[in-house]
Amino acid sequence: MRLSRFAATTSAFFVTTALALTGASAAASAERPTATGYVALGDSYSAGVGAGSYDSGSGSCKRSTKAYPALWAAAHAPSSYRSTACSGARTGDVLNGQLAPIDSSTGLVSITIGGNDAGFADTMTTCALNSESACLSRVAQAVDYIRATLPGQLDGVYNAIGQKAPAARVVVLGYPHFYKIGGSCSAGLSEKSRTAINGAADEINSVTAKRAADHGFAFADVNATFAGHELCSGSPWLHSVTLPVDESYHPTAAGQSGGYLPAFASAA
Repeated sequence: MRLSRFAATTSAFFVTTALALTGASAAASAERPTATGYVALGDSYSAGVGAGSYDSGSGSCKRSTKAYPALWAAAHAPSSYRSTACSGARTGDVLNGQLAPIDSSTGLVSITIGGNDAGFADTMTTCALNSESACLSRVAQAVDYIRATLPGQLDGVYNAIGQKAPAARVVVLGYPHFYKIGGSCSAGLSEKSRTAINGAADEINSVTAKRAADHGFAFADVNATFAGHELCSGSPWLHSVTLPVDESYHPTAAGQSGGYLPAFASAA
């Protein structure tokens, strides 16, 4: 009889304690806000340069309402949405000027970065205005930078994002091939130069994907969605040399909605 009373008392104690702990845990969970905000970071490909419909308040950053982050936010209505992506941004610009909106309430982050660090604009200018050999030399220089220096710069950015938003899903997006090899272009760069430029895109995507994976981030490859819509394809979603000149070699509005948005949505 005494053993039964002792067992019953002990059982009641553990049940009460368990319920109390469970209740406390549930209360703590209820008080902790769900991380559902979305913040877009990065360079001109995330800002939407080339897509038109720019937010006048974004100034020279040229953030477009037709950029994939704005399109995704309009379709999914996150609890909050901010884009600090900016034309010309490098990894250092992200670290020094784009991370302020990220906090514990951020549940999703997207970013394209690294192309400007590797000299994207200068490489394309060199290739457009100079000889094939000068183009190939400049592309090789960019590839060396991508392999040797860019990984550490990406680590710095990814570390900072992870520290500020540990609960967020981070989607790193790559860059598309610029050219359809053997396509419809009868003038301009040589096929050898076009192939080298596409190869440089493969290099930066490979390095970015590896660094993203090592940080537990998702990588979205846009080459599948852009396939058939490169320059020289007959139906390009990228500007060739155009005015304003900063929109050259950037996705059109169709490239943002048909190329970047599906790739991001599938990874988000």
